[in-house]
Amino acid sequence: MQIGDKTVEVHAFTKREERDPGTFTNIYVKNLPDDTDEAKLTSMFDGFGTITSSAILEDKIGRKFSFVNYDSTEAAAKAVAELNGKDLRTDEQKAATKEDAEPESYLLYVGRAQTKAERARELRQKTTQTTMGPRAQGVNLYVKNLDESETDESLKELFQPFGTVTSCVAVKDEKDKCKGFAFVCFSTP
Repeated sequence: MQIGDKTVEVHAFTKREERDPGTFTNIYVKNLPDDTDEAKLTSMFDGFGTITSSAILEDKIGRKFSFVNYDSTEAAAKAVAELNGKDLRTDEQKAATKEDAEPESYLLYVGRAQTKAERARELRQKTTQTTMGPRAQGVNLYVKNLDESETDESLKELFQPFGTVTSCVAVKDEKDKCKGFAFVCFSTP
């Protein structure tokens, strides 16, 4: 599509949680037994591939966690698939565990290591109640390569011939200029 002298690309919008997280080699491990050391950690994880680095850490209340980095994505994915949710408690620890204890507090957690921003976003999604009204149910398009002079109104006029536009937002910078992309939502696909 042409807007002025620029070629504009239009794609169906994909929510962040629906996007492919990409490849990973670094995994995060929590709920490790108290007696875990580097040797035990290595023996537990080296069967899945070559470990390039690992570290065992403790949080403020003494719980152990670890990061294990592999040389390939396949090895990391295999370790996550096989070890996540595994019960590493001894028989005595199993007997001492209260029946109403949450499994998340003692089962081994093995997953892709996330950045602080990813963890914060995930926590925010879990804890916040949706206070927004009903979301638009049509098709949300992502439009990129826009000129900095584009406005919400000009985009709405441009896309109106293709259907009923329920919302149109040209994302702006601190100088109130278009950043070069926008979101246009139609009422029907």
